[in-house]
Amino acid sequence: MEHLDSDLLRTFIAVADTGSVTDGAALIYRSQSATSLQIKRLEDVVERPLFERHGRGVVLTEAGKFLLPIARDVTARLDGALRDLSDNPLKGKLRVGIPEDHGRVKLAQIIADFSRSHSKVELDVTCALSPEFPESLDKGRLDIAVYEVSDASEHEEILYEDPTHWVASPYRDFAALDVLPIAVFDQACWWRDVALASVQASGRSYRVVYSSQSVSGIIAAIEAGIAIGLLGQTSIDNTLKRVGSEFGLAPTPASKLVLGCRNVAHEDASEAMKDAIRSAFRV
Repeated sequence: MEHLDSDLLRTFIAVADTGSVTDGAALIYRSQSATSLQIKRLEDVVERPLFERHGRGVVLTEAGKFLLPIARDVTARLDGALRDLSDNPLKGKLRVGIPEDHGRVKLAQIIADFSRSHSKVELDVTCALSPEFPESLDKGRLDIAVYEVSDASEHEEILYEDPTHWVASPYRDFAALDVLPIAVFDQACWWRDVALASVQASGRSYRVVYSSQSVSGIIAAIEAGIAIGLLGQTSIDNTLKRVGSEFGLAPTPASKLVLGCRNVAHEDASEAMKDAIRSAFRV
């Protein structure tokens, strides 16, 4: 009787994570041909294709999407069991900063994925607004953090880029107003700076009529027709309309969600946490 081999599952995860057989092979230090053979072997076992070719890479089929979370769980549990059974299971504390605006779902996924592999490591998680996270890393108050920047440094790993747009409620016409009402974040952060610079560069008269600490707060003001606001593309749905060019506002840069870290004593735990974060924030 056929069975699912954990080695095949690890190869499958690597290809799924990178979206490429070539890149997946590099991730697990195998040749491209050996990786392709392992994927073919796994597809023979489950009796259905797990990937479809897409441009120069591959995407998951429905069967692949079904298998991926199971493969992650199985391999993580095996790794966790090996660590727990070893003479020196990894212990200690890892301090992590996660941006509040990305919600409980991602945080729960990160904690669950990490804890399967390192159940004896204590997590100290800060879920808050992220502008202070880089300073907290520099001063040793956090070990790993996720935050947004306009330009990533060489020490920051980009998780994804989110184009930004000025948006408004489709039910409110601001065209006749001499002074443009805007909603901005109420803390010093690049989002606020970029929004104000965009309006000022346009030469438009404006007034900050609403401020909030959160994306949901900005969206609420926009939907209520109080003001226009700057949002990332992933936060914009069909209840809002883009208005940047309509008002002559200067283009704004993409938001880059990055992963920053500092050197820690528990390198294995740090790498496991980074993998869990990458998985949670992959879009």
